Amino acid sequence: MPSITLNGRQHDFEPGETILQVALRNEVEIPHYCYHPGLSIVANCRICLAEVWAPNPRNDNKLEPFPKLVPTCQQTASDGMVVHTDSPKSVANQKQVMELLLINHPVDCPVCDQAGECHLQDYSYQYGRGESRFREDKNKQPKKSVGPNVLLYSDRCIMCTRCVRFTREVTETGELMVDGRGSTEQIDVFPGVPLDNELASNVIDLCPVGALLDKDFLFKQRVWFLTKTASIDGITSSGDNIWVEHSDGEVRRVKPRENPEVNHWWITDEVRYGWKFVHSEDRLRMPAIHGRDPFDAVVAGDAWRESIATANRTLEAARTDGGRLGMLVSPMLSCEDAYLLARWIRILDPEAVLAVGPVPVDGEDRSYGEYVVRAEKAPNARGVRRVLAGVMGCDETAVLDAEAFEKDAAAGAFAATVVTGNYPSRWMTPSLAAAVVARPFILMDTLASPVSDAATVLLPSVTWVEKAGSFQNATDRVQAFERAIQPIDFCKSEAQIALDLTAELEGRPATRYDAERTRAEISAIPSLGGFRSEVARPEAKVSIESDMVTMDL
Repeated sequence: MPSITLNGRQHDFEPGETILQVALRNEVEIPHYCYHPGLSIVANCRICLAEVWAPNPRNDNKLEPFPKLVPTCQQTASDGMVVHTDSPKSVANQKQVMELLLINHPVDCPVCDQAGECHLQDYSYQYGRGESRFREDKNKQPKKSVGPNVLLYSDRCIMCTRCVRFTREVTETGELMVDGRGSTEQIDVFPGVPLDNELASNVIDLCPVGALLDKDFLFKQRVWFLTKTASIDGITSSGDNIWVEHSDGEVRRVKPRENPEVNHWWITDEVRYGWKFVHSEDRLRMPAIHGRDPFDAVVAGDAWRESIATANRTLEAARTDGGRLGMLVSPMLSCEDAYLLARWIRILDPEAVLAVGPVPVDGEDRSYGEYVVRAEKAPNARGVRRVLAGVMGCDETAVLDAEAFEKDAAAGAFAATVVTGNYPSRWMTPSLAAAVVARPFILMDTLASPVSDAATVLLPSVTWVEKAGSFQNATDRVQAFERAIQPIDFCKSEAQIALDLTAELEGRPATRYDAERTRAEISAIPSLGGFRSEVARPEAKVSIESDMVTMDL
């Protein structure tokens, strides 16, 4: 295999790779701004220039230097090439480029949202001069809103043009442009055309400095106080890999997590901002039993024990009269939730009817190159159906959909039902509500709805960022996610609720939910034997480190 030498160390490469790509793959740092693996190569920031020597075939393959520094992001690697990014020439260029970029840059790091994760800060420290020789007045560029979610601080921009290339090459909507020339040029939108496509806020992640900022996150939190938890999109069927960044028990922002097999580097604005219901004032927070006074938060443990016991007694009484039980399992739940709920209700009624809840669909799938925006707005309809079929011992086509379940419920086929929600907004239709409230029903949901007060027993559940589990996306890829924050107030995951219900039914102490143990149990089902090995595990929690010294006052 051909190889090159980077700063004294030899590395193999694939034909066609650039020097910078080889360096990044081998974790050799070469400073760069304009290069991004998902965009075209323009080589305009010039900080990645390096001294390059290569064998000259016309001189017995002797190593000879290129006549000038070359951009490593653009220069294709060749066998035997020797690259120096730490030579005097390369270092001098890095210092000169940093000095040029900082000439008109405001010294406002203390109030910049990018502080702590800014490449300009990092490179200034690593490759800059340490003091400015510029004594003239700085050019002052305007601050402006370029879209509903994006704010542009023009005077911080270093003209890497990543954002412009993104709107031209990925979304192909072309809202952004470079206006002007020289020291007065700036990024701007075309008149009357705001940056408002469904992938627009990816430019915030692409910006290596503090020029393009998230209005929603602006001045909310310092990044070195955040913890990053690897997760999966919990509101659509795309299965996008994301980072849930949180602190003090609250989600602060969601950012894309690179995965070349799923979402590459991007997420939609829908996924980026769709988590707000997690901290909604409409969240259900305490169990409730119909016909009795609300429980006091001081006795939350007793509230759960009594509610769990009442739920089991309600369903057992319905079975005693010879009726069948029905359970509607939301496609917003994880595979583990679905399995443990199905196992529990099958203990109560071995012939219980299991169905997948309503699957919201909005329009049609849309493609942006290899990245697909899914019209299906449920993360796990396929996984829930698959697990329910495994528990029932039938083909997946035999698992009822929400429409069939509603029809059976309206016809009185069930003596009692269990209904799960967990949708990010109001989801129950009037006809489904009328069908389930006609008989005793147990409701597990996250947000208050018209049927919350009518439920025989209400068991408040948690959102996907408050639990661990796995989702099967639209391409049947099964991906695990970890809990990012603790459940709010007195809520529990559907999996833990199912374990509590099962333990109460069997007269033993409840066990603590463990995702890996549950996946092992799922894999013990003959038709789901390969489930555990299919699951793609996420990365562990990562704290965003900063070398900034902080102290408590």
